Amino acid sequence: MNKPVVLVAEELSEAGLAVLGADFEVRHTDGADRSKFLPALAEADALIVRSATQVDAEALTHAPRLRVVARAGVGLDNVDVEAATKAGVMVVNAPTSNITSAAEHTVALILATARNVAQGHTALKGGEWKRSKYTGIELDEKVIGILGLGRIGQLVAQRLQPFGVELIAYDPYLQPARAAQMGVRLVSLEEVLQQADFITVHLPKSKETLGLIGDRELHTVKPSVRIVNVARGGIVDENALYSALKEGRVAGAGLDVFSKEPCVDSPLFELDNVVVTPHLGASTHEAQEKAGTQVARSVKLALAGEFVPDAVNVQGGAVAEDVKPGLPLAEKLGRVFTALAGEVAAKLDVEIRGEIASQDVRVLELAALKGVFTDVVEDSVTYVNAPLLAKDRGVEVELVTSSDSPDWRNLVTVRGVLADGRTVSVSGTLSGPRQVQKIVEVNGFAMEIEPTEHLAFLSYSDRPGIVGIVGRILGEHSINIASMQVSRDEKGGRALIGLTVDTAIAPEIVAQIAGEIGADSGRTVDLAD
Repeated sequence: MNKPVVLVAEELSEAGLAVLGADFEVRHTDGADRSKFLPALAEADALIVRSATQVDAEALTHAPRLRVVARAGVGLDNVDVEAATKAGVMVVNAPTSNITSAAEHTVALILATARNVAQGHTALKGGEWKRSKYTGIELDEKVIGILGLGRIGQLVAQRLQPFGVELIAYDPYLQPARAAQMGVRLVSLEEVLQQADFITVHLPKSKETLGLIGDRELHTVKPSVRIVNVARGGIVDENALYSALKEGRVAGAGLDVFSKEPCVDSPLFELDNVVVTPHLGASTHEAQEKAGTQVARSVKLALAGEFVPDAVNVQGGAVAEDVKPGLPLAEKLGRVFTALAGEVAAKLDVEIRGEIASQDVRVLELAALKGVFTDVVEDSVTYVNAPLLAKDRGVEVELVTSSDSPDWRNLVTVRGVLADGRTVSVSGTLSGPRQVQKIVEVNGFAMEIEPTEHLAFLSYSDRPGIVGIVGRILGEHSINIASMQVSRDEKGGRALIGLTVDTAIAPEIVAQIAGEIGADSGRTVDLAD
């Protein structure tokens, strides 16, 4: 079999390449050169980039086999996530790879602006000894205003606390109690601007944050304030900042990012009270290695059809530990549902009951949808395109959760209404300390069978002799029964046989059994990969 092709369009750490190992064919190209990059996409199953490669709608049209785009870093400014999602391509990044490096660089710029490190360095190397000109300030007892208390903002807060500072922050998506636990007082943006001696930016770049610190805001700050940005260029209006520095309304600035990069010429560079670095926030050996290994692991998961926690265009985000074991079960239930239904449902409910219902279980819905369509379409089904497949086929999907589960600690049910009004359902659970997968309900009939590679379900009128007939016919065809369960709604009523067998049952054998026992339904399920 041909190995999946992983196209590496920019430099990737040796550790990242080692994670990919021998399971993939790794190819290299220059992502910044479109004449080389676009043709190289033709056979790519996965693409790994950094910041120089533009993965836009045009590029995606050249990549018919592409299943995942991995950005070895945090930002995704160079990846058209919307176009990728429409194409069913997963987009992943390495959200935690550079957080320590970025936090440490932030502290470095805060200290550099406080103590005029860069200015003193330049002067001394130029032959000038200017101690009095570059007198700085201490951080002790100063107010540090943090804009954005996400992962990097929190690390900055932790690292600054030993300096004896007062920490305040603006973050509209964080509860004050959570900020208080970190030793940070949550305030409004206006209060940060008015009170802070240092302002450090740790917000994502979006329509809401673009130009957040502009001319109006810079007229409200202390004239002694120093502003640091190691997040994204454009959040601080560079023209407004230049005017504020020039007019003495801001004492200094430390900038690692710019609205347009690479930036080698800016009016800000003329000012002696500005310290600048060329987007070095993630530029440490450790961060580069972490980014490479993280995205390589994500690529392996994506190409294996498994859930990828760092995928940015998949609902659900990080998966709780209690939820993870249910992912393969939910996917198998989806496949069993499709086999039982024999068609695509008009409406589909994924129902989660029990203790795990208190967690974020949207990923279980995705897993079930992935299973539902795995044996329906020719293309690979992923956590990204499964909802799109449902939408394209007009399937109404709903996630239902409840803590009430009378019979099982946790229960996952896939239930659908078919075009003719019939309802098909299958439920499963994880049993015991080893979390054994079990199907515990099929179309209202209770049973307990493991979802092994080869399953069969037969529905018929309850009467003596049926089990013997089924066993005889399978024996005649050398098909060994691993387990068999019979469930019925009442004596002499409707009954269902659930079978697990060692080898697949051919359609003609199922038809023979159905004919001899008068079954109104006979379905096989092949869960073999």
